[in-house]
Amino acid sequence: MVRLLWVLLLVCVTVAGCSRSGVFRPEYEYEEEIYLALDGSATINVNASVAALVALRGADLDVSPRARLDRERVRALFSTPESRARVSVSRRDGRRVVHASVDVDDVRQASRIAPLAWSRYRFERQGDMYEYEQTVGPPSRTNPAVGDVGWTGDELVLFKMHLPSAIVFHNSPAGVLRGNILEWEQPLRDRLAGAPLGLQVHVESDSILLTTLVLFGATIVAALLTFALVIWWIARRGQEGELPTPNSQLPN
Repeated sequence: MVRLLWVLLLVCVTVAGCSRSGVFRPEYEYEEEIYLALDGSATINVNASVAALVALRGADLDVSPRARLDRERVRALFSTPESRARVSVSRRDGRRVVHASVDVDDVRQASRIAPLAWSRYRFERQGDMYEYEQTVGPPSRTNPAVGDVGWTGDELVLFKMHLPSAIVFHNSPAGVLRGNILEWEQPLRDRLAGAPLGLQVHVESDSILLTTLVLFGATIVAALLTFALVIWWIARRGQEGELPTPNSQLPN
């Protein structure tokens, strides 16, 4: 009986861990993911069904799963003189999904990219912290009706952030996830209706990577000093062992 309880406990822990790590992660109809750096640069990934891009962002794309998707047209949606975009396409449940990755030198200028223009970004240093705010506005006014694309009403939208330093404050309902990640989830129907969504994060001014490298370097230096001290101590003991004692007799 005790063994069975331990097995059940292990299964529960494993399931909980998998759900947090993404094995049982829900499939989002639209997802924005930001990798933010302390200098304000960022990589923004958008993973969205074609229907979501049309309905939410007014993209001029054919929602039919049989239609050929012009990747150059999709790449043009995410391209500006200040950004660099990469685009790929996959299929999920018989529908096409767009994967766009955009590099920007200043996250505050991301609203110049057409699919991201519904957001206003603020990133400023305040004392020993950086403050980030993103206000996501309503969908594009030019969004056409997508018709029956298989939506059931349970679809979700996700906004996700990967932060470069320790998080001091945030308003994410999910809390801080492993890897210094924050998430804001919203039902697709609420996003289509323009329900307000605001992301707020305050982070420390020291990068986690820099802090880790400093600690790692300090550990290596401490280890080397300890190693050198041990070698010096052994060498000194060896020299002391070779010295003649006062009671030793000199050879004739």
